[in-house]
Amino acid sequence: MILGYHRGMTSDYDIIIVGAGPAGLSFALSLAGTGLQIAVVEKQPEQSLADPAFDGRDIALTHQSVGILRDLGVWSQLSTHTIAPIVNARVLDGDSPYSLDIDIDSEKLEALGYLVSNHCIRKVLYDELQNKDSIEMCAGTAVVSVTTDSDCASVVLDDHRSLAAPLVVAADSRFSDTRRMLGIPASMLDFGRVCIVCRMEHDQAHDGIAYECFQYGGTLAVLPLSGNQSSIVVTAPMSQKDEIMGMTPSEFNDTIQRRFDGRHGDMRLVTERFAYPLVAVHARRFFATRFALIGDAAVGMHPVTAHGFNLGLSGQAILAKQVVNAAVLGKDPGDTRLLKHYSDMHMRTTRPIYHGTNEIVRMFTDDRPHARALRKLTLHLANNFPPIKHVIHQKLTESDTSTGLLSELLKSRGQVR
Repeated sequence: MILGYHRGMTSDYDIIIVGAGPAGLSFALSLAGTGLQIAVVEKQPEQSLADPAFDGRDIALTHQSVGILRDLGVWSQLSTHTIAPIVNARVLDGDSPYSLDIDIDSEKLEALGYLVSNHCIRKVLYDELQNKDSIEMCAGTAVVSVTTDSDCASVVLDDHRSLAAPLVVAADSRFSDTRRMLGIPASMLDFGRVCIVCRMEHDQAHDGIAYECFQYGGTLAVLPLSGNQSSIVVTAPMSQKDEIMGMTPSEFNDTIQRRFDGRHGDMRLVTERFAYPLVAVHARRFFATRFALIGDAAVGMHPVTAHGFNLGLSGQAILAKQVVNAAVLGKDPGDTRLLKHYSDMHMRTTRPIYHGTNEIVRMFTDDRPHARALRKLTLHLANNFPPIKHVIHQKLTESDTSTGLLSELLKSRGQVR
């Protein structure tokens, strides 16, 4: 048990986590070994968690995120062929061959970041969870109500169970029902666009280069995977969704190969296509009485800058550190001051990234003549002004904090009896 902290007699657990996505599972694992008793509530059935299906989403992990996954003991469980290093990133605008190039040469890194499939990350997190006696999975059931007061928080599940704890943490997607139940407002930006993702095989090597092509009328990202395969991300107006999803494989192959100017030679679809609406979300605050938000429930990002998943990992690590430090000192992990401190810390990071990303999206999807000129000027300035390029590099890689946010948390674990 944690030194000094004792759970009240009316509580079933120390913390209830709603949502078993990567943020929720990571948060549970961050607290493993501390003596805190955790319940994870997830509406998906257990089998879907144990063997998650490929969903088309390949995640670009920063060095900081890799450090967190390593601290959680799951990075080494990923097979090498599922981890694809990104050694160079190129941003192109319109039909111009000119590109903003971000590489690793001057930073002494082996990669800018690493691409790993979402379902692979979820599986290793779930598998690691099975080794933790202090974590109970309540799968196949949904939360129908949440109530909190100064003494306790409780959730009622659709199987009629009621669970109580000093703290409830929501990690149940950017459209979080539990966030709404607690009355936390959120800013939502519907881009009116769809993101269509899949994998393609190609004849020519990608050399570890990630391409972001801001073409007129739509965006195409081609991201390097193991072997001669790439993750394809097509962003288009929602009105074009049915047309793109309805293309035959041959039509889709020809379209992507043409839009990519044949850089990878012949390209062939090797998975099904998945479509996701593009809606960005940022909660006005990340806490309420005995309640906190992490992951997409706190911040759901547009994928263009690849920050969403990484912000989810760093946010849960910040909250975990606050909770464990409080418990070690005999303090209540659901204390309002603690949760506000977490919210303020995470807000300082996420708010500028969220609004900055949305402005980038607006600029690079605006095809009016003056916007096109500004886009080209922006790429040239970023490419030729070293301080700007360095900042972009650091934001992409988070290499300056790659020692891991969990290091102090791990020290706190050493104070557990």
